[in-house]
Amino acid sequence: MGKKTEGIKLKLSGKDEGFAAFCDHTVLRAYTTTACVKEFCEEAIKYGAAAVCVNPIHVSLVKKSLKGTGIKTATVIGFPLGATKPSVKAFEASEAIKDGADEVDMVINVGAVREGNHDLVYEDIKGVVDAVGGKAIVKVIIETCYLSREQKIEACKISAKAGAKFVKTSTGMGTGGATVSDIHLMKVSAGGAVQVKASGGIEDRATAYAMIAAGATRLGVSRVPQIVEDDTSMISATKRNQPPQFNDNTEVLVADGCPENAVSAKYTAVRGPDPGYCEYRLITADEYKSLVGGAKPLSDKEPEC
Repeated sequence: MGKKTEGIKLKLSGKDEGFAAFCDHTVLRAYTTTACVKEFCEEAIKYGAAAVCVNPIHVSLVKKSLKGTGIKTATVIGFPLGATKPSVKAFEASEAIKDGADEVDMVINVGAVREGNHDLVYEDIKGVVDAVGGKAIVKVIIETCYLSREQKIEACKISAKAGAKFVKTSTGMGTGGATVSDIHLMKVSAGGAVQVKASGGIEDRATAYAMIAAGATRLGVSRVPQIVEDDTSMISATKRNQPPQFNDNTEVLVADGCPENAVSAKYTAVRGPDPGYCEYRLITADEYKSLVGGAKPLSDKEPEC
């Protein structure tokens, strides 16, 4: 289940490397590159995180990057909605195992929980547990922000019955994240049969400390350096992994090809040696000016190659 956290005494302030053992260093954004994933792995190794949690496409990369470190490779299943068929989640989990996953965090069928379809909820979780075949632990994300108190309790009980090892608060993509009250409730509801992972909105030392004090034995975070160092001003992999932003005033589209044959338009293209060549890429406004002598866009239509 990752690094042992029993007996670790934590500090509310000041640098404390003990926090890292509770943390799954997590990067799940759609725009995440392999370079960014490698940086997360480097940070996890530096600080001694429990696991690195990534989307399934990056599992094999993480497994290779963490080899020999003792840090676990974790991934997500049915993420972030949980609204896929049990058979699809089971297949996704089995593929993750082939790629080297040690832990899988699956999203529960939230709609089924809300409407009281407990048989489907159980089937969904049990399918993933069976698919990993004891080669990985299963954590069930119940997405607490969408559930009533009673529904949270039921989700925890079903997760334990189906063989999960953890219940987890959130995907980080919903309308809310982990709360101290939910950690308390989930711990009591599980009756000691499963552990609790807090995830979503844990960005500083105080919040991490509060979640662990409430009973969480694992934290899903993207800011391990900031939590360990107790310094939210630190620049790290997660702060560099921000959504790409495009501004029509500073970027234009240009195809790979011959600069001297550039077409001046809003959707700017550079014709290649083949008349049928019309593949686009982003360049900066300065690059555009150097290619076409500072010509301004003349059309809103995409040029024909």
